[in-house]
Amino acid sequence: MTIRAVIKGVGHYLPDRIVENSEFEASLDTSDEWIQARSGIKQRHFAAKGEKTSDMAISAAKAALTDAGLDSNDLDAIIVATSTADLTFPSAASIVQSGLDMTSGFAYDIQAVCAGFVFALSTANAQILSGQSKRVMVIGAESFSRLMDWKDRSTCVLFGDGAGAVLLQAEQGKGSNKDRGILSVDLNSDGRHKDILYVDGGVSTGQTGYLRMQGKEVFRHAVEKLAQTAKAAMKKAQVSAEDIDWVVPHQANIRIINSTAKKMGVAPEKVVKTVHDHGNTSAASIPLALSVAKANGQLKKNDLIITEAIGGGLAWGAVVLRW
Repeated sequence: MTIRAVIKGVGHYLPDRIVENSEFEASLDTSDEWIQARSGIKQRHFAAKGEKTSDMAISAAKAALTDAGLDSNDLDAIIVATSTADLTFPSAASIVQSGLDMTSGFAYDIQAVCAGFVFALSTANAQILSGQSKRVMVIGAESFSRLMDWKDRSTCVLFGDGAGAVLLQAEQGKGSNKDRGILSVDLNSDGRHKDILYVDGGVSTGQTGYLRMQGKEVFRHAVEKLAQTAKAAMKKAQVSAEDIDWVVPHQANIRIINSTAKKMGVAPEKVVKTVHDHGNTSAASIPLALSVAKANGQLKKNDLIITEAIGGGLAWGAVVLRW
């Protein structure tokens, strides 16, 4: 028998404030048509004043616990993927642990920007396979609206805030790709490309800084590397594009999503798309999309899913799992 990390519950949280494209027209040389044509985004959510990344993560985690029919003290660990933690330290995860009244286990953050959830999912999977944990809450949560330069129309219209969570549980499988749970992982990074997507602030500068991006370069790398990592993960799981029921990609840009699916050889109707409603929520986008897709009735038990993401670093990766 083989141990698998199986998704037992999902949940998400979106701030109340919805920001439509038209809101940017008063302060920027832009329009709803321009934004939609460039990104596919129609609206996004922004966190309220005083609403923190950990607050959103706690709400998403509570929803995932409810979905799984479990209590926080049934968890062994919490991993939060985020680039916008409340504080330099402690970790957002430790704040979430407290917010869930979880009095045992351990909690920590992972930072791989938009690829953070894939990296966190991989880490949780490894802990379950090693026997260190039986149940792990994996959360992606971001407040990217607080990193925006509101004078830069090429970036500030693309991002939103939110959180998504999945609860992984150890279960026995037969060791084949018909098992439920995570079947394969492929992770990559290349620091030579750090300057095409970064925040120009941090501890060394004494300021939070703003997100900076070379859009054309990011697009070029994204399509190539996302298709590459997806194919590598499918090969490890011994499945083909024809076997895939759903692609749940990082929701960065509709053109990247569509181009990557085409390069992967997956039909467009098999791709879960939420970018139009949420914008790019960085590490939150994949778990948020998984939760929304389940709520919409798209994901069914035993569906074969591949999820892929790329973010600053550059860091990128993919996970194949059976729902």
